[in-house]
Amino acid sequence: MIYLPFLLAEEIEGGLFDFNGTLPLMALQFLTLMVLLNTIFYKPVTKVLDERDEYIRTTLTTASSMLVKADELAEKYEADLSEARRNAQLKIASSQKEAQNIVSEDIKKAQLNAEKLIADASKQLNIQKEDALKTLENQVDTLSDQIKAKLLSSQSLKS
Repeated sequence: MIYLPFLLAEEIEGGLFDFNGTLPLMALQFLTLMVLLNTIFYKPVTKVLDERDEYIRTTLTTASSMLVKADELAEKYEADLSEARRNAQLKIASSQKEAQNIVSEDIKKAQLNAEKLIADASKQLNIQKEDALKTLENQVDTLSDQIKAKLLSSQSLKS
């Protein structure tokens, strides 16, 4: 049993919580590794992530401002387009009225010309009719005179 306390002492020294020089060395290694990883890996990665976030934010801001401008331009162009359509419809309506007025004036002129031609033709026909009647009256008169003369000469021959 003499060896028993010595064995117990050795077991107690090498137990679960042995705070000799390895624990501070492990802590120093952990902190050194943490600092090295932070400077070598994490800072560049976070820098790249921050730059990417900033790029996305600026791109998103630019895109939203462009979208607002595009919406404003679309509204302006739609208003201009509706105004142009209204003006075009008004011009079309006024042109149609103007064309109708011109056509109605042309029709009136054509009717007046036709009436004038008809009046002139009827005057000419009346003149020709009167001339024909006068000629016929003269011929009838000469024929009747000839008939009278023949009748008288035939009666004077009979008597």
